[in-house]
Amino acid sequence: MHGLMMEYPLTIDRIIDHANRLFTHKQIRTRQVDGRVHEYTYGDLYRRSRRLASALVKRGIKTGDRVATFAWNHYQHLEMYFGIPGAGAVCHTLNVRLSPRQLAYIASHAEDRIVFVDATVLPLFEPIARQLECVEQFVVVNAQNEGETSLPNVVHYEDFLTEGDEECEWRSTDEQMAMGLCYTSGTTGDPKGALYSHRSMYLHTLGANQAMALGLTENDVVMPVVPQFHAMAWGLPYACPLAGADVVMPGPDLRPSILADLIESYQITVAAGVPSIWNGLYHELKENRRDLSSLRALVVGGSAMPRALIEAYEQDLGVNVVHAWGMTELSPLGTVSRLHRQHLMLGKAERWDVKARQGVPLGGVELRIVGDAGTPLPWDGKTMGELQARGPWVIKSYFKHEPTPEHFTSDGWFRTGDVATMTSDGFLTITDRTKDLVKSGGEWISTVALEGELMAHDHVLEAAVIAVPDEKWSERPLAVVVPIQAGEVTEGELRDYLLKRFAKFEVPEKFIFVEELPKTSVGKFDKKLLRVRYAEKKLQSGEIHP
Repeated sequence: MHGLMMEYPLTIDRIIDHANRLFTHKQIRTRQVDGRVHEYTYGDLYRRSRRLASALVKRGIKTGDRVATFAWNHYQHLEMYFGIPGAGAVCHTLNVRLSPRQLAYIASHAEDRIVFVDATVLPLFEPIARQLECVEQFVVVNAQNEGETSLPNVVHYEDFLTEGDEECEWRSTDEQMAMGLCYTSGTTGDPKGALYSHRSMYLHTLGANQAMALGLTENDVVMPVVPQFHAMAWGLPYACPLAGADVVMPGPDLRPSILADLIESYQITVAAGVPSIWNGLYHELKENRRDLSSLRALVVGGSAMPRALIEAYEQDLGVNVVHAWGMTELSPLGTVSRLHRQHLMLGKAERWDVKARQGVPLGGVELRIVGDAGTPLPWDGKTMGELQARGPWVIKSYFKHEPTPEHFTSDGWFRTGDVATMTSDGFLTITDRTKDLVKSGGEWISTVALEGELMAHDHVLEAAVIAVPDEKWSERPLAVVVPIQAGEVTEGELRDYLLKRFAKFEVPEKFIFVEELPKTSVGKFDKKLLRVRYAEKKLQSGEIHP
């Protein structure tokens, strides 16, 4: 039998309609460039999103057209998240931290017709604007005045909105329509696009709000520190309105002191960001205490949070850390790490071991680990294999690319490029990226494990480990370390420290001390650049800068 249920397309406009009906009074706050806080409601977001959708239609935007954003986390960017898909178009978030070459490539590959650009990042976009023959209109957001810009065909955001009609009909009528486009950071080769449908993002939103995932409710005040240009801010701009949670957008200034003030001032209950952000915040909070009693979950993803930092947050500050894992290709959430009932009897140290894992798959995500021959491996917590995923919000190909065996298996699984273990009760631990593993004398060495242990040292702020060529062993690990204060820790001390926890063959012979580690556009350590600099003999103590 079929046809028992009514046709009800799962489209993104239904999320903002729901928020407007039930939570029209709930607050969205944005910290602006000048430090002032803009406040308005879900009702305002709903009306302005409809006006934006109408203005786009009047400008000739058609179903499936790509409309780009080049912006920070703020209320106007939220309007774009609903208004662009509501116009039947695809919201393509451009990463403000990419190089001009990558930006030009991505915007051209996506064939963006309109680009919304924050005034603060105009200097980053102006040099490439003339290369983008596909772009017909630039819309400048948050300009303080009618200041000059070299961008052609410019209109200001508020003027653009006046062209729209908030009584318009949403044009997102089919859940299979595309609604979002995010490109990978392109650490290998050119960036590749992940295209999301209304259905996939709606289901992802339901997945994110599962009780054992982020579990947002109307009681929450959520601060997405993860940028809206990084994998759709992990879906939080959709999860919050569906749940009716208040939102605090931090804007462009992500200094630890400002984030700490926002948490205290607005009694944030859930904050989400990458480990490097939370590392900086921890040191700020340790020096200058704030009231963190409202914070029920510090969500961390993007890369592995060192266990020592999880312990420090929980032990020193009483903050509950929630580890998550995902990828752009997974829309992006795949797993969330929350303690299960059987963990509550464990001691603190064992509970932190559990929290340092990436967690269990959300309902809607299937995971497996496979060996070199592609055969599934056991979930015993020890056996390492290539991590693969499938589910309703996992892509089946890249935008404008046919699926290739490099990324997709013949039986429908996405190959993540991560190496992982799975415990018998389904807890995922990412041990490394395939390309970052060190194979020394035929034995695998996890750089993630070494980095986590190094960053647990009292005198180490950050550490990255890379594989370097070795005549005898083929490859050896090299540690690049940022000390908290220059000169307070030595190679010998770190080597002895690691030897207490690792086999001798796993411990690096060489440590390079630097002032700062280079980061990718999404805040991860840029190991590719470290490997290049090492090969060029430019990686020396004290000389590296981002």
